[in-house]
Amino acid sequence: MSNADRHGLIAKAVRDSGGATVQELAELTNASEMTIRRDLDTLAAQGVLERVRGGARSLLLRGEEPPFALRAHEAIDVKRRIAAEVSALIADGESVLLDSGTTCLEVARLLRERPVTVMPLSLQAIHLLGETPGPATLVVPGGQPRAAEGALTGPLTLASLAALRFDTAVIGCCGLSAADGLTAYDLDDAAVKKTGIASARRTIVATDGGKLGRTAFAHVGPSALLQTLVTDTTAPPDEVTALEGAGTIVKIA
Repeated sequence: MSNADRHGLIAKAVRDSGGATVQELAELTNASEMTIRRDLDTLAAQGVLERVRGGARSLLLRGEEPPFALRAHEAIDVKRRIAAEVSALIADGESVLLDSGTTCLEVARLLRERPVTVMPLSLQAIHLLGETPGPATLVVPGGQPRAAEGALTGPLTLASLAALRFDTAVIGCCGLSAADGLTAYDLDDAAVKKTGIASARRTIVATDGGKLGRTAFAHVGPSALLQTLVTDTTAPPDEVTALEGAGTIVKIA
C-alpha cells in the first residue's frame, strides 16, 4: 500500500468513527505502529485530524463539509478516473471554466497538457496550471479565497465569470439529485457555481457517486441545467436513472 493510499484510509477511518487508536489503524492498514505514528503526525500537520495520546480524532463536526486537506486523500483513483473521462469530453481549443475541489484539481492536472484555455476557481488549480509552461492558456479570475479550501468567491469572482463566455464549465458539487438539483455547503460557493453555469455553453458535473442522492444547504440549480454527469460505479442506480430521465447524460468512469 502506498503512503497516499494509507493516508487516505487512515483519514477516512478517523473521520467515519470520530477517532481511532494507533493499534486499530495499524491493524486496518497492515502497517507497523511506528509507521502509523509518523502518518498521524503528517496528517495532523496538514490539518486532516487531531493527534491525541495513543491515536487521533476527527476535527470534523457533524454535517460539516470535510476540509480540502482531508478530501485530497480520499478516493484518489476514483477522482483520477473521473478526471480522465472529463478531459476526454473536452476538445482542443475549448475555453473551460474549472470549479474548485479535489476532483476538479485532478482535471486540472490533465488539462495543463492540452491546448485549451482554462479559468480555474481555486488557488490550488491556479498554482498547478501556472507552475510550469505548457500548451494550456491560464486565465486567472479575481476574488477572495476561502480559508483552507482555496476556492475563489465574492463579487470579483462573479464579475469575472459574468464578463466571459466558456465552451464548457466543469463543476463539482456537494450534493446532486434529480429532485433537488445541484447543491453546495456554502452560499458564496453556490453563487459562483450558478454564475459559472450561466456563462457556459454546456456544463459537466464531475463528482463521485457518494454525492448523488444527497442535498446540501445552498441550492445552485435544477439538474436540467446539467448536460453531462461524470461519476463512478458507486453512484446509486435509481438516482442515475432519475437524472437520465431529466435529460442529463450520465457517464460512469
